[in-house]
Amino acid sequence: MARFEGLDGVERVRADAAARGLDIDVIERPAARSLEEAAEILGITPADIVKSLVVKRSDDTFVFALVPGGRKISWPKLRGLLGVNKLQLPDASLALAATGYERGTITPLGSHTEWPVVADASIAGRRVSMGAGEHGRSLFVDADALIAALDATVADITDPE
Repeated sequence: MARFEGLDGVERVRADAAARGLDIDVIERPAARSLEEAAEILGITPADIVKSLVVKRSDDTFVFALVPGGRKISWPKLRGLLGVNKLQLPDASLALAATGYERGTITPLGSHTEWPVVADASIAGRRVSMGAGEHGRSLFVDADALIAALDATVADITDPE
């Protein structure tokens, strides 16, 4: 049975954050055509927008990789950290099945299944924005509190885009 059964995306995010004692702010926002436009709409820098990427291991389990704007996953770094030879970004339907969220809305908070989280070290010490479970919404959270609440592994897992 999926976690937070019967709740919509934002409700799942809020319920999970509350259960973890994590303070989040969810806002409505217009759609953006680029990272830079999204940052401008939100009044922050692109690096303060964190993408929650679903990464599939060869054993059909997943991890969340928290990647700041302007950076991309370094596959060799992430494979080395996880001690695996193969990782991939699953297609959108598999990511939806694994998390309950559509691409562009994904967050570890309220995911149908609680997968391990790896956060790029560069997000530490910042207040960041990320997906909030629904299109047209963003959440803001203290990255250090998020890392602690998710028991995330913090490591250098990215390279500049």
